[in-house]
Amino acid sequence: MKRQYHIEMTREALGEHFSERALQEIIKANINQDRLAGMFFHDEFHFDNNAFDKGYRYMNEQRGYVLATFIGTGVSPTVAWQAFGRLLHSAQDFYAHSNYVTLWLDEKTGTPHSSGEIEPLKKDILQSPKLCSGKVYFPLDILYFIKPIRPLVMKVLPKDSHGWMNLDSPEQGFKFDYAIRAAVKRTKHEFELLQKLLTPEMLVKFTDK
Repeated sequence: MKRQYHIEMTREALGEHFSERALQEIIKANINQDRLAGMFFHDEFHFDNNAFDKGYRYMNEQRGYVLATFIGTGVSPTVAWQAFGRLLHSAQDFYAHSNYVTLWLDEKTGTPHSSGEIEPLKKDILQSPKLCSGKVYFPLDILYFIKPIRPLVMKVLPKDSHGWMNLDSPEQGFKFDYAIRAAVKRTKHEFELLQKLLTPEMLVKFTDK
């Protein structure tokens, strides 16, 4: 997703739980995953190229860094905030770069629903053989980011490409709202998981409150 949405989602989900100092570090690390060096050849950052196992391992690794920060002594909580920010970027991009939203909507065909009802961790979808994420085709997916020539690029990009599949902004249509709501819920889930794993003393240091 575009940086502004990562910022908005993170603040919405976590604003009440963290100090402003901690939240700024979390957000900074989150959006830093979209720097040029992180945009390509790091499928685990964004769940691109069907890198689901790789993405989950990366998230677990970052979660481990959070825990390790408070087990040791003399380690700045900034290390934990940065790891959490990196974890959240991947968690949030999962819904924008995969067809999770599409599969969820397919299950709801004929049933009245809104984007706020989306379930972010529906087991049957997460385990579905139909679950996939956009593939990055070089150099076309680089050219995709140049707006003046994007219409021409889209004509030759395969339908399973990141360019066609992404839900990174409202320009992609109504499914963007579902991706946002799912990502916000997942962000809250990831914090709640750490609440269970950290001792009360560790949690106070982590939230900086």
